[in-house]
Amino acid sequence: MSSVTLAPSDTLQGWVGRQEFAEDEAAAVLVQRVAALLDRDPAAFRTGASVPEGWHVAFFTPLAVQSQLGPDGHPRRGDFLPPVALPRRMFAGRRLRFLAPIRIGASLRRTSTIAAITPKRGRSGEMVFVRVEHAIAADGTLAVIEEQDIVYREEASAAQKPAGEPAAAEATEELPEPNDRESFVPDATTLFRYSAITFNAHRIHYDTPYTQGEEGYPNLVVNGGLTALKLCELAKRNLPGGKLGRISLRNVRPFFLGRKAELRSRWEPDGRVSLWSVDDRGRVLTQGEAAAEPGSPE
Repeated sequence: MSSVTLAPSDTLQGWVGRQEFAEDEAAAVLVQRVAALLDRDPAAFRTGASVPEGWHVAFFTPLAVQSQLGPDGHPRRGDFLPPVALPRRMFAGRRLRFLAPIRIGASLRRTSTIAAITPKRGRSGEMVFVRVEHAIAADGTLAVIEEQDIVYREEASAAQKPAGEPAAAEATEELPEPNDRESFVPDATTLFRYSAITFNAHRIHYDTPYTQGEEGYPNLVVNGGLTALKLCELAKRNLPGGKLGRISLRNVRPFFLGRKAELRSRWEPDGRVSLWSVDDRGRVLTQGEAAAEPGSPE
């Protein structure tokens, strides 16, 4: 069994409130790449047009130089993100509010803040949750507020490194009947293109030997952001005017390449849209909700 030495809690808490500032441009080519990934006509997105909600993932991609990447492909910690002494990093969830449109060609400024650091212990061992808040302004107007939950976990033990998933099917979870659904079966090309758009070098999305041998997963992991992007599109399809004001999503379990999934939505009486994705065993992968108005921060 591997042992992990965590940084003292009070040392990690000293990172709360730390800020980072970045500038970018809502370049047409970046938006067009997202359009191509989603099988939309890239030529429809030209300077001056609004960037569809959720497509801001193409902006502010990480720019760590090659020598500053860690063994997992992520930028090394200790600059902006706290130096959590746990090797496995994944997104646990996100909450977004879209306050004003971003126009293609706009100048962007992002203010990122470490909002909270929460050590926990779960069934898989020690974990540390880091909540990061991003505020994006377009031509000086606050446009998007995004909260991201990042979880750091212990290295997988030998017992946690299966050669494949169990053959026996698990019981299907009891879920409501959706009003809308679509299949979601990404392939390796889809994962590559999303990682390229977001300049994400995390090896669990493209390096199978690393993913299986070091992280203990049965296959490449589908980017949580890719599933979130697809659920954003599903939500817009089911909201008045096709506009998204807010969305919150929580990753329940990882989704692996080679498996089939389904994206689902359901209209709620109060005007919200419930969202979730399930794998081919009926297990929830991602769960959340969306609304046409941004509302107030929780």
